[in-house]
Amino acid sequence: MLENSVWRQFHNDNNFREVLAGFYKVGSETLIDDDKTLYGVLKAKLTKKELKLLAMDSAKVSDEEIKSAFGLDDEELDKTKKKLYKKMIQDRVRLSFRATSV
Repeated sequence: MLENSVWRQFHNDNNFREVLAGFYKVGSETLIDDDKTLYGVLKAKLTKKELKLLAMDSAKVSDEEIKSAFGLDDEELDKTKKKLYKKMIQDRVRLSFRATSV
């Protein structure tokens, strides 16, 4: 499942559940149970660029590699990361990952 996803390009396993739980500081049991559904919500809430940036950043890919992949300079990369994480903490995004939202 999810073998050809953007996430798997940078991670050896589908650990996006743990990454989301760690980011929101909640237990993974509070997130949507089905990994496929959870990943679908993640894809729906983020753009392709944002999803790839989240996958690369959580995989500890170097900033130099990220900049070259997206064609950004230092300042643009900082702005893009801030925008992504600001979007992630918005209630409409954050609450969509909860098990009660499905």
